[in-house]
Amino acid sequence: MSRSLTHLNRRGEASMVDVSSKPAVRREAVAVGRIVMQADTVKRIRENSFKKGDVLCVARIAAIQAAKQTQHLIPLCHQIPLAKVKIDFELQAKAVAITATAITTAPTGVEMEALTAVSLATLTIYDMCKAVDKKMRIEGIKLLKKTKAEA
Repeated sequence: MSRSLTHLNRRGEASMVDVSSKPAVRREAVAVGRIVMQADTVKRIRENSFKKGDVLCVARIAAIQAAKQTQHLIPLCHQIPLAKVKIDFELQAKAVAITATAITTAPTGVEMEALTAVSLATLTIYDMCKAVDKKMRIEGIKLLKKTKAEA
């Protein structure tokens, strides 16, 4: 079964989806990603020894701010009221794994906000650590799950 693309009108032009007839329900999305780096870079993050400051603190704030700005970054995204954006970091042997959870009560989903949060968290970590690690690699950004309450 083929689904039509919802962001195109009948003439094939970009179009914002009309969600005005959909009920506002609680929606949650979880996105993940990671930034691979040298073990010493992870150690320095853990020890908070970067001159630019606390890498994970700055990345968390950047991720939350990014989620709040998704409507301005992705052209056809709806403006939705974010109830919560939670960012978790897991320091691994040679990577930092990021999980972003975004929650709203709205007529449309919140997955783009979660994905944007993870993306900006990884980019912020990259920016803060690039002086000491030239081989970092961002990978695996994806939507892990999305849920909505029944109307």
